[in-house]
Amino acid sequence: MRELLRSLPALSGDAPPFDPGTAPDDPLDLFAAWFTAAVERGVPEPHAATLATADADGRPSARVLVLKDVGPEGFAFATDARSAKATDLAANPQAALGFWWQPLVRQVRVAGAARYLGAGVSGADYLARSPASRAAAAGVRPGEPLTCVDDLRAAMRDARGRIDADPGFVLPTWQAWLVVPQVLEFWQGSADRAHVRLVYRRTGDGWDHALVWP
Repeated sequence: MRELLRSLPALSGDAPPFDPGTAPDDPLDLFAAWFTAAVERGVPEPHAATLATADADGRPSARVLVLKDVGPEGFAFATDARSAKATDLAANPQAALGFWWQPLVRQVRVAGAARYLGAGVSGADYLARSPASRAAAAGVRPGEPLTCVDDLRAAMRDARGRIDADPGFVLPTWQAWLVVPQVLEFWQGSADRAHVRLVYRRTGDGWDHALVWP
């Protein structure tokens, strides 16, 4: 594996021009610009992000999920209350998100506290999903032992029948969450390793931003 790993190319994308001296005061404006650039470049699933959490004892965990909204208050996603990430966040709200857009050699890191958005927002998020997505969520038991994949598919079929029969059904354990950023880092790679790192830090009602060494 060592030889294979070391033989693979890195930083093989094509970074667009970026002048950190012209960066906006609000990091969410820069995130929107970079995200739009990723969509326009055809980056596969640019809304996929790695969410990192830690449990009450500080043991970290990370997984990829799909971002559902971005706004002035933060970055939104949803999960089941029975999932490991929801359990982690209930015990330790500190979280981080990481986006990697390889064709542009760009990543964005977000760090802050996550908060549960309540039953109303959670229910609206659930109902906004496709019937297949709602059935997938309703048919599973996150983290519990599973005998075989056939049992999973059968449970999801049963759940799809329930969703079709009752389109207004909301999974009681569905939760919408928001990561409220305190720090955002915009990283643009360079083939000569002179990577650009622009870090925003929240200061009261505003933001400071500055370059840091790679």
